[in-house]
Order: sequence, then C-alpha cells, then structure tokens
Amino acid sequence: MAAATPNSSLHLPHIARRVSSYQNRKVWFPMPFEDRLGEAMRHTGDSFELGDRREIVEVGLVRGRRRLARRRTAAVTGSVLALATVGLGGGYAVGAFGDGGGGAAVAASSKPTEPAEPTRLAGADVRGEQLVTLFKSLLPPGTVSKERGSGPGDPSGVGKPGAASMASVSAVFDDGKGAGRIALGVSRVDPADPSSGEQVSCPAKAFVDYDSCTAEKLADGSRYMLLRGYEYPDRHEPTKLWRAVLLTPKGALIDASEWNAAAEKGGATTRDTPPLTAEQMKALVTSDRWLSVADALDVPVKTGRTSAGSLSGDVIQKRFLALLPASKHLKVVEKGNQDGYAFAVVDDGRGKSLVQINVQRGMSDVSPRGETSTLPDGTIVGLEKAPGEKGGAGVVTWTADTVRPDGFRVVVFASNTGNENKAATRAEPAVSLDELRGIALDAGWGGGE
Repeated sequence: MAAATPNSSLHLPHIARRVSSYQNRKVWFPMPFEDRLGEAMRHTGDSFELGDRREIVEVGLVRGRRRLARRRTAAVTGSVLALATVGLGGGYAVGAFGDGGGGAAVAASSKPTEPAEPTRLAGADVRGEQLVTLFKSLLPPGTVSKERGSGPGDPSGVGKPGAASMASVSAVFDDGKGAGRIALGVSRVDPADPSSGEQVSCPAKAFVDYDSCTAEKLADGSRYMLLRGYEYPDRHEPTKLWRAVLLTPKGALIDASEWNAAAEKGGATTRDTPPLTAEQMKALVTSDRWLSVADALDVPVKTGRTSAGSLSGDVIQKRFLALLPASKHLKVVEKGNQDGYAFAVVDDGRGKSLVQINVQRGMSDVSPRGETSTLPDGTIVGLEKAPGEKGGAGVVTWTADTVRPDGFRVVVFASNTGNENKAATRAEPAVSLDELRGIALDAGWGGGE
C-alpha cells in the first residue's frame, strides 16, 4: 500500500498518511500483527485519531507496518506519501506480537489446555491475564506456552494514549504436531469507513503473494476473511501466515494470525501448516466472547480531518486506464484503486507489468525524484530508472514524478513484473518512461487546491 506509496507505498488506503523521501508508491509489506492492528485502527480513516500503537498495548502492539510504516512500511521504502497498511493489500500484514515485544507476560504453562467455563469480560478493567484465560479456553486441546496478554485494565496502559483502544493476546500452541504462534487482537473501528472494510477484503495479488483467500458475509451481517499466505512476500523463508478477521456491524474488529513456527520471524518452521485449521480459526474469531471485550474498548474519536481533498480512486483509475498507450494493445489483468491512487497489471503479450499512479495535492514542498527539469509553466518533472525495491530478481522501476506550481503532484511508475516481490517477467516495463511522463502531465488531471 505504497501510496504514493499499499512501499506500502501501498496506499493501503489511507491508513496513515505519512511523508517519506521516496517516490509515491503503493506497495504491500508484511507487517507484524500488532502493527497491523494498530494501523487498522488509526487507519479507520483520516477522520479518526488513535494513539501511537507502539505505546498502546505492551503486548506486541508495541512493535510496529509503520507502514503504511510499513517497515507497511519498512514499509514505505520509497514513498512520498504512504497511506498505511490496509487497502489494496487488504490490510494484509504479516507477523504478530514479536518475541521481543514488551507487555504483560503471563506465566508460561507446559500443561495441555483444559476446558473452561464460558467467560465473558466486560468493563475497562479487562486485564491481560483474563484475556489469556479466555484465549486458551477457545483453543483446541494442546499445550500452550509463552502467553502474553494486554488489556485496557493493565497498569502498563495507564496514562498511555490509546491504551484503552485495543486488547491483544498471543501464545505458542502445540497440538502435538509442532509448535506454532497464534496471536489475536480486538479493537473498535468505524464499520462504515472504507478502510475498515479493507481489513476483511482479500488483497490484490499484485502486492500480496498468498495461496488462497476467501471473504464472506455472515448471517448476522458481520464480514469475515480468511487469508492463507506467507510471513515474507518473497518466501525467502518457508514461514506461513494464516490470518482470520471478523468485522461486526457495530465495529468490533477481531483479528487473528497464526504461523507454522513458534515465532513469526527468525524461527525455524516446526510443521507444514499453522496449527489451527480454517474452521478452528473461524471459530476463534467469531466467538461472541470477544464482543464483550470490544464493548469495553474506547471508540475512535473523530478529529474533523477528512480526505475530501483527495481524488476518488475510481476517478483516477478511469482516467489512468484511458491514458495507457492504446498502440501497445495492453491487456489489463488486474486493477485496483483507493483515494489518491490506482494501479493496473498489464500484459502486451510479452509478460506482465505493474503500472501505478499517485495523485496528490499540497505537495509544493516535495522535490520530484530522479533527473529533473522545469517546464515553461513551472512544473517540475523528475524521471528515474532504478532497481526494484522489493527484492524481485531483475526487477526495475521507471518513474515519472511531476509537481506543478500549485503543489499538484502526479507520480506514475511502472515495473517489469506483475508483482515486485517476484522476479522480472520481461526485460523492461510495458510502458516507456516517455509514456509515463505523458500520463503524469496530462491536462485532464486538473490542478491543486
């Protein structure tokens, strides 16, 4: 996401608008669970202000896809404006409570989990140990260790911004076939905000590499998504990440992740797939016992900020696709958009090529990347050919970055692959640098404020 980035560049749709020194790019980055949860909450639109997630819940929420950081983030590696971690990446972020994260650690247990009486938690005094007890009661038979939990009632959360905005819990679970890490977060979001819906929408494959993804609407109106993917987009390590997310009509967001390793990153895999089956993951997040936890959390506060100045993603995409060179007979095999951003994976018969565009206002203080020149009307144009940023073998990205005198910026970039995390599929991008420049300077984009 990327936005100008989902490096997140990815504009996961507006999760966190952040300014970075690279080109506006939208790219998805694997983001740790805690980051993903925090970003998702803050990202509940530009109209919501949530506290710094790193200090929100010591449990792991401390680590954070600053992605949008995207690390979503690193995320943004080169993005001028990164709209946080959800969006086209479907809010996909990988990783979950880091092993080194601070938080309320609960005494480890080497004993198999035992059936527990249904537990309902309510009130702002919900604590980490209570969350761990509830979490363990919802897991199938097995051994649980390295439990961590953090709730709004924990002393560690007192006085910290957003401390009552989310709750989280994680543990290492072993069903006898190998240990796997499982993490779950509960937060409150605005169910009507598009960014919230992105949390339960399958991400674009142009940004996220996964084996399967299903999204459905449940009988009570809740939306549910199950994504089976990988901790690392380029799969340089065999760690699998499966993610299940539930968004209720009232704005409760229950987000769980599991790995086929005892740690999300840096640990050896212990089994072929994560420990919980698809059915068990669904049962975990759809348990109504998490709803009372959500009810105890603070509701995001509106700050009055809006994204009214951003161009609609649909409008950008329509014009963008119309400006692609017709003479090349490009076939659009995948496309998507968010406010201020659009992308298309095209193929002229010689291989797939990812082409992206960011459109922003108020960017007078930004210098275009690459070799620059100034047009008679004062527009500054930057052109650049550079190696890809996601590690795909042989990938190159060509960029045309334009900033008009009124601060209206249009950045168009193309890569010689349909997914920058994967190897190049052709020698050069399907759209030339001169053609990218023409798209960026088209008079039909309008102007600034």
